[in-house]
Amino acid sequence: MPDSLLVGLMSGTSMDAIDAALVKLNPQGDTELVDCLEAPLDPDLRARISELSHPGDNEIEKLGALDRKLGQLFARATLDLLAKAGIDRQRIKAIGSHGQTLRHRPHSAPGIDGQAYTLQIGDPNTIAELTGITTVADFRRRDVAAGGEGAPLVPAFHAAAFAHPHERRAIVNIGGIANVSLLQGSHTLGFDTGPGNTLLDHWIELQRGERYDPNGSWAAEGQVHQQLLQQLLQHPFLQLRAPKSTGKEAFNLAWLQAQPVPLGDIDPQDVQATLAEFTAVSITRALEAQAGLEAVYVCGGGAANGDLMRRLYRQLDPIRLGTTSELGLDPAWVEAAAFAWLAHRTLAGLPGNAAEVTGARGPRILGAIFPGGNISA
Repeated sequence: MPDSLLVGLMSGTSMDAIDAALVKLNPQGDTELVDCLEAPLDPDLRARISELSHPGDNEIEKLGALDRKLGQLFARATLDLLAKAGIDRQRIKAIGSHGQTLRHRPHSAPGIDGQAYTLQIGDPNTIAELTGITTVADFRRRDVAAGGEGAPLVPAFHAAAFAHPHERRAIVNIGGIANVSLLQGSHTLGFDTGPGNTLLDHWIELQRGERYDPNGSWAAEGQVHQQLLQQLLQHPFLQLRAPKSTGKEAFNLAWLQAQPVPLGDIDPQDVQATLAEFTAVSITRALEAQAGLEAVYVCGGGAANGDLMRRLYRQLDPIRLGTTSELGLDPAWVEAAAFAWLAHRTLAGLPGNAAEVTGARGPRILGAIFPGGNISA
């Protein structure tokens, strides 16, 4: 069978950009990153997404409009990526689009009437229409319907791409929310550990008007406030057993500002340092229970945060710490590549979830297929 070219699209909890990855999958299941593109979201659009992430007025009108707008932007990111790579769209087997999560209320933290649900937008009909490429989307809800958390979904891809028969390793994805995949041969476990970059990004934007802390430089110059750190570590989610998943519904600026220790009494830079330590400690505690762990490989935006990586190194020593670049895939593009892989699984009629990770009643084929067709002018 020939190699397949697919595009994976991802917009995460940080809501800063659409990540588009062009990947090649060979018949042996190997994944190669061919090209990639980051399409930043403008501040007004980010504000609209953030507003809809919490209850408010006129939600259905705003949801419908934003769903279409994001679908258009996902399509544009795809076409721009293919132009950059010099690849004709007719060569692309499919697009796998995660979409933008607005609400995530899993079984471990359900919504009204105890109903679990998860909602991602970025209309796949629009993506398929504007690109002419078959689009696979809505990956999470089938897992929720089967009793699972709907997240994290990437551990199944991590197992396919990074598992090693002779090394007990963990893949730690640090996006807005952090999650871990524990790999030993064909055995896979995984779950969300808590905040990744989301609190760090919110705090520095509030204090300095910056979208993120490059390399963690501001946090590195602060001091950890131990009382605040201990308070943060009492969050109920951190005490739950896996399977579990979370999002900005649980870890957000309002929750941070409601801590018993008034943040106004702490130097803002020390708060940033404490939030970085909170992320590192919550990840480390999740890994400490894994006997015999030999190596940890980080992906996601957190892999580019030198301060956060140093904190993880100190916490995890003597376990070896690296990034997925050592395993052949750029850390910044692992999650987008995962949704290209998931789309490939869907089209092949193969399950995309790891039921032992999400808690679903069993393996399920994920996602809905939106066929490509006539290319819109």
